[in-house]
Amino acid sequence: MSIELRQVSKRFGSVSAVEDVSLTVADGELVALLGPSGGGKTTVLRMIAGLEVPTSGDLLVRGERVNDVPVQKRNIGFVFQSYALFKTMSVFDNVAFGLKIRNTPQAEIEARVDELLKLFGLDGLGRRLPHQLSGGQRQRVAIARALAPRPSVLLLDEPFGAVDAKIRQELREWLVRLHRELHVTTIFVTHDQEEAMEVSNRIVIFSRGRLEQIGSPREVYEEPKNEFVARFIGVLNVLELTVRGGAARLKELSFPTHGVPEGQTLRIGFRPYAVQISRNLQEYPHSAVIRHVYFLGVQLRLELETPSGLILRTRIVKDEFLRQGLEQGSSVSFQIREYRVLSTGANSLSPEVATVHWAANFAEGI
Repeated sequence: MSIELRQVSKRFGSVSAVEDVSLTVADGELVALLGPSGGGKTTVLRMIAGLEVPTSGDLLVRGERVNDVPVQKRNIGFVFQSYALFKTMSVFDNVAFGLKIRNTPQAEIEARVDELLKLFGLDGLGRRLPHQLSGGQRQRVAIARALAPRPSVLLLDEPFGAVDAKIRQELREWLVRLHRELHVTTIFVTHDQEEAMEVSNRIVIFSRGRLEQIGSPREVYEEPKNEFVARFIGVLNVLELTVRGGAARLKELSFPTHGVPEGQTLRIGFRPYAVQISRNLQEYPHSAVIRHVYFLGVQLRLELETPSGLILRTRIVKDEFLRQGLEQGSSVSFQIREYRVLSTGANSLSPEVATVHWAANFAEGI
């Protein structure tokens, strides 16, 4: 393993920033640390880098315990969100900085920097100063500088947070291509779910200093371990229902309960794609009105309102929306073809600890 954390905790006075976190990152992985602000992800990254010391637990790099190893001896490249380029140094000198402080021979420095500038699409910009570059170019210079000494691990803290949406998308694609070419173990922090899903091999999700789930993008989206993960990754409709007459019911909706006792409270969640709609009011068992339409390019996000006032979110591709002649205000029928029970009983009001414990697929009778 390239990186391993064993029951690592970090406290700042009475505040617990990271609590009992264990995880491993294999050689060559591209892993995202994802979570809301204050979740602990940046603290974990800083401990791996050596900028923070764990309060307890063990941190290993390539099998060696490094809790007390200073940052300059860990052979780890770190890129800050703010780039932290030297303003008075040229692009060439910024990239060469880590090599120079290691007393690398000048010929090797020039060869390595030239190699990286070409690889990063910065060829011909070596003499420019940082302020003469675009935001995307500055970010690539920062990553090139971190990679110049050939670190065993590359750490990125919100690497694309300081650039606009178009450049951010380009940098995501560029990072994936770069990783495939260099195969350097890479860990990056982000609070952007789409970014984590698009770029990483695995996602590590944090909340309130605790590790909630580790898995591939598909696993954390389709098989969330608790309601926090289910809500945080993608959009989720959540309904709180009560079991009556052998089914979980809320207004005009009912769901099979599979033996859950009468009077039990259930929280049920389903993704927007699970809500199927039709302009044919007889096609599906429930009715609603399209209250809002949000244009997202090839997809549209719709808000449906049922006769009893329930608001549900669904998505539909633009071509299908147009084919059916739908518009804001249209009456539709709908069904929920897939759902998950998020929690039951006392846990129903504690989404951060509620376990997603079974799923069902159905098309009729709800």
